[in-house]
Amino acid sequence: MTRWLPLLGERDPDAPLAWQQGQPISAARFVAEVQQLARALPATGPAVNLCHDRYHFALGLGAALLRGHTSLMPPNALPETLRRLQLDGSAPYALADEAGLDIAGLQRVAVGRPSTVDAGAARTAAIDGGLQAVCLLTSGSTGAPQPHLKRWQALVHNIAAEAERLAALMQRPSLAGLTIVATVPPQHSYGFESSVLLALLGGASFDSGRPFYPADIVAALQRLPRPRALVTTPFHLKTLLRSGITLPVVDLVLSATAPLSPQLAADAERQLQGRLIEIYGCTEAGQVATRRTTDGEVWTTLGELRLWREVQGDDERFLVAGGH
Repeated sequence: MTRWLPLLGERDPDAPLAWQQGQPISAARFVAEVQQLARALPATGPAVNLCHDRYHFALGLGAALLRGHTSLMPPNALPETLRRLQLDGSAPYALADEAGLDIAGLQRVAVGRPSTVDAGAARTAAIDGGLQAVCLLTSGSTGAPQPHLKRWQALVHNIAAEAERLAALMQRPSLAGLTIVATVPPQHSYGFESSVLLALLGGASFDSGRPFYPADIVAALQRLPRPRALVTTPFHLKTLLRSGITLPVVDLVLSATAPLSPQLAADAERQLQGRLIEIYGCTEAGQVATRRTTDGEVWTTLGELRLWREVQGDDERFLVAGGH
């Protein structure tokens, strides 16, 4: 039996879901724009979501979900990478928001903001929980990039566990009102989960940009109301803290993709005046555990996840199961 799950978690439909250049976009408006884009998609997928703007990425994701199409998220947008993308022999189409992007001959679907939509008539949207919603590909740092399909139901459980943990750490009943700036691309599993999905399913909102340089990160944060969150990496964080720029208050800092030293974590909490939380995870399993680095080395698994060590002779491996 099909279990239908919402595209958006419980939230005020008139409250901001995203911000573009400092201007709020309501959840109701987002759903209306998603439904309009969905009607323009090809009959069959999968989709390759190459949108640079995080809001455009979310529009493309939502539209593909409504059409029952899997979204492929390659590690890069190089033409040779795109030529290798196939899923079950289907010919993918490309969701793109940059007209000059070389999409290696794929059918192009331009993604942008429509000038008019009927936001009042589009407040709900449901997705088949069993749908293979996305296909994330590993970076290839340990070999050839490997595809990992994620069902919508698993992603919903994943983000519910993250949102519950982060709200508890912030001593808030939920993440409603939290605005996110992310330096990580939405096609990366960490950026996808902790910026786009944390808004769609977790109650937060996100900035559409992807700032890289310290001045751009600061400008993006200053455009947004508090409480604010910064989703970033140790590299970006170190560069930001050593820039000498006056930093705004950031209520929550998330860091992942590489280990973070306790010294850098303490410096971040001092300069940004908020809590720094590390996320441990991988493309294969998604988010696994969190820790506040300044509180010690111990990680706490998310939701119903279990983590254990298995030793066979000289071989050692760690396994994760349960929950999402």
